[in-house]
Amino acid sequence: MTDAITPPTPRRKPKPEVTTVGGRELRPATLMMGHGYDPLLSEGALKPPIFLTSTFAFESAEAGKRHFEGITGKRAGGAEGLVYSRFNGPNQEILEDRLGIWDGAEDALVFSSGMSAIATLLLACCRQGDVVVHSGPLYAATESYIAKVLSRFGVSYVDFPAGADREELEAVIARGKDQAARQGGRLALVYLESPANPTNALVDIEAVAEVRDAAFAGEEEVPPIAIDNTFLGPLWQRPLDHGADMVVYSLTKYVGGHSDLVAGGITGARCWLDPIRALRNIMGTICDPNTAWMLLRSLETVELRMTRAGENAAQVCAFLAAHPKVERLGYLGAIADPRQQEIFVRHCRSAGSTFSLFIKGGETESFRFLDALKVARLAVSLGGTETLASHPAAMTHLSVPDARKAALGITDNLVRISVGIEDAGDLIADFDQALAAV
Repeated sequence: MTDAITPPTPRRKPKPEVTTVGGRELRPATLMMGHGYDPLLSEGALKPPIFLTSTFAFESAEAGKRHFEGITGKRAGGAEGLVYSRFNGPNQEILEDRLGIWDGAEDALVFSSGMSAIATLLLACCRQGDVVVHSGPLYAATESYIAKVLSRFGVSYVDFPAGADREELEAVIARGKDQAARQGGRLALVYLESPANPTNALVDIEAVAEVRDAAFAGEEEVPPIAIDNTFLGPLWQRPLDHGADMVVYSLTKYVGGHSDLVAGGITGARCWLDPIRALRNIMGTICDPNTAWMLLRSLETVELRMTRAGENAAQVCAFLAAHPKVERLGYLGAIADPRQQEIFVRHCRSAGSTFSLFIKGGETESFRFLDALKVARLAVSLGGTETLASHPAAMTHLSVPDARKAALGITDNLVRISVGIEDAGDLIADFDQALAAV
């Protein structure tokens, strides 16, 4: 039984973590089963309980003071113990421990949604007069937040196409620095999304990092590089290995993977995450204990689910590529552009399972295809166990101006497909009969 006066918590572990066995470093798939949690501190429960409490008892007044020094930023690194559920909790901290493993990150933070993670990151990095340099396309809500919300507080942006080469990157970073100087601010952040939503265009993360480093050589303040890795993370791309400083996720997608929760995450070095953690503490954008518990469940099978979905997508795309009613595919396993293929080989471990299907025709033909689907579901989102199909131009990216959509390749004949873990033959039969309706 636990001590009735000073109860231990599942987060504070009296014994070191087991990360190696027989000299072998344990793989992430193994660590997902128990890392960050000691059953003996929770009555022997094999899985962490859900801690539905708003506040936590301090072992002493001195400990309470020490924890609040971390919470308020008086001391770096956050609280040393559990304080209040707007700041931290056992389920969230165990989840953060495990999430960071996939990216090889020093630290991780979890949020109530992908957009709350992105919004908190942007607000923590930017102040009046600053400039954000970002790739395009971005998820529509991210692009709208930068262009329409941050602009109300004096933050502007400069963007570049996802496939930009080194010369283009050098020009956009220089333009961002000049614009910031004119506004009396800084180039505060380089924000990437790769693969881009919904075109699957890749950004050369290594080139961006090298250009950023050269542009700010010898300067005291260097803007961090953050990247939305939702389409390939956490299994198929590790952006921190290629020069990114922070990795952003909609955990709703592949990590959650069952279309039954909404959450977000950020991984990276503690020096970058500490200011974001401090703002999360103020704003209360942390995810709730039940969602954290569900994500812990999902992380145990993320490798199995993503592997099966990726194998299915390869078979489905092989069929679609040869279909007479398909104009082309935006699939990472069949990249035509040599520059994009070269980036894929360096950065990616798999082609993933989300891709763009360009149907011959326009909105009418795309809608006929979508309405005829029987197995795949007509719904937004991606990365779930079920196959989903949607029309970005009329749905997720409807708010993007038409000229901007055209420039980014978000056309009326683009259908975004997220392949799930069903039988691949059944999916092929479904797409075949749906295309017959076009």
